[in-house]
Amino acid sequence: MNEGIIILILSIVAMVLAGIICYQQFAFRKGIKAQLLQISQELAGAVDSDSEEKVMIFTDSRAVQELCAQINRLLDRHQRMLADYRRSEISSKKMLSNISHDIKTPLTVILGYLEIIRLNGGEQRELIDKVETRAKAVSDLVEQFFTLAKLEAGDMEIALSKLELCELCREVVLDFYEILSGKDYEVEVEIPEKTVYVQGNSDAIRRILNNLISNSLRYGSEGRYLGIFLHEDEKQVYIDVTDRGRGIEKDFAEHIFDRLFTMEDSRNRDIQGNGLGLTIARSLARQMGGDVTLLSKPWQKTSFTVALKRTF
Repeated sequence: MNEGIIILILSIVAMVLAGIICYQQFAFRKGIKAQLLQISQELAGAVDSDSEEKVMIFTDSRAVQELCAQINRLLDRHQRMLADYRRSEISSKKMLSNISHDIKTPLTVILGYLEIIRLNGGEQRELIDKVETRAKAVSDLVEQFFTLAKLEAGDMEIALSKLELCELCREVVLDFYEILSGKDYEVEVEIPEKTVYVQGNSDAIRRILNNLISNSLRYGSEGRYLGIFLHEDEKQVYIDVTDRGRGIEKDFAEHIFDRLFTMEDSRNRDIQGNGLGLTIARSLARQMGGDVTLLSKPWQKTSFTVALKRTF
């Protein structure tokens, strides 16, 4: 065979082999890239869902197998830490609920004894009245702790039913009539004459509105204004509790629903709060599938809006 033909054949064979090798390397890199992308997606899914799933990749690459093994070790540790945290959180909430109950009982007894002494007309009646006032304040605080602890521990069942909301709102506003008229407030109430139904709990909604109105009277008193507005859309019914006081600055607004958060004004005895009322209001609303939100422009309009699921 001609030497030139042999060289040509060998050259062709070499080119084919080089092509095969290049293709294999390309396919290998492409396969590794696809596997790494799959690992990333499975890892993100496991972390975001807090599930117990592991990263599973079928591959011949020892490096990829080792990477998956180490990732799964980290996922195991993450899941154990998450389970420990949840157990600790539940335990803390149960403990707070129990402590609140243990404190509430003796306070109730003390208040009962004070009431008996006061009715009997003791010589130190003025002092007893002061003690009674303080004891009631502590009792109210413990009651709010107790309510919040039960809500967060999942021990408070809120039975939901179809409720007519307009009349309920009118009743709550009337409960504050003497306070509002005594302080010369401008009161604006816009509640439809028609019936408006929501899915909720009467006691929970009353407590939410009481907390929000009390909060407006405490922190928005300078505006001497209270507005209650009820409006709706296709899915929800909204109740706005509005004042025109000093409002809530943006830095505070981000934390206003946090437990035990109070603004600087809470140091003033005349408007002292404990930072639980708004937290309880939002927790109750969310238990009913709703929410409480805030919109505030100081000295213009501060509105807490309760959103509840509408029903027909």
